[in-house]
Amino acid sequence: MLLDSNRVVGPGADRGMVFQSYTLFPWLTVLDNVCFGLRERGLPRAEQLDVARSFLAKVGLAGFERHYPKQLSGGMQQRTALARALANGPRMLLMDEPFGALDHQTRELMQELLLGIWEAERKTVLFVTHDIDEAVFMGSRVVVMSARPGRIKLDRAVPLPHPRHYSVKTTPAFAELKAELTEAVRTEVLAAQALAA
Repeated sequence: MLLDSNRVVGPGADRGMVFQSYTLFPWLTVLDNVCFGLRERGLPRAEQLDVARSFLAKVGLAGFERHYPKQLSGGMQQRTALARALANGPRMLLMDEPFGALDHQTRELMQELLLGIWEAERKTVLFVTHDIDEAVFMGSRVVVMSARPGRIKLDRAVPLPHPRHYSVKTTPAFAELKAELTEAVRTEVLAAQALAA
């Protein structure tokens, strides 16, 4: 795999990761969780604080800097994890079912938040999800993987303009792409079940 023509052979600061579980350090405040990678890179403390506070404001957590993860809701913890990943200035953001553990309403708000950040920052994001609505709403492209062995089955551009408002989910273009993707996924689920039988 290549990133900016450089071979990827291990973890690197040019890639940020946000997992389904919040992966915050429980003994650190929200501010220090976001500063963690900056501190590891050797940035002076004043610069760490400036960068961290800027990203906490972008994810709507200004005023929560001194809170600990256990004092936050799931959505707030995931916003902290997102701020921490973005604060390091990665070229690419890898997100593995980052909203999967959230309730429906919080999940939709997080989708809008991340999409707004993407529209402002224009970072490359590889977002893994099993939620077709989420994939269509947030994606520029949606890739459907086949059942075992996992291969690319379908690769579709999302023809919805930016900036995107949540109401786009009620448009015919959204429904049409969702229907195509749903059928592709359904076929793969049935194939996987047949293999398991």
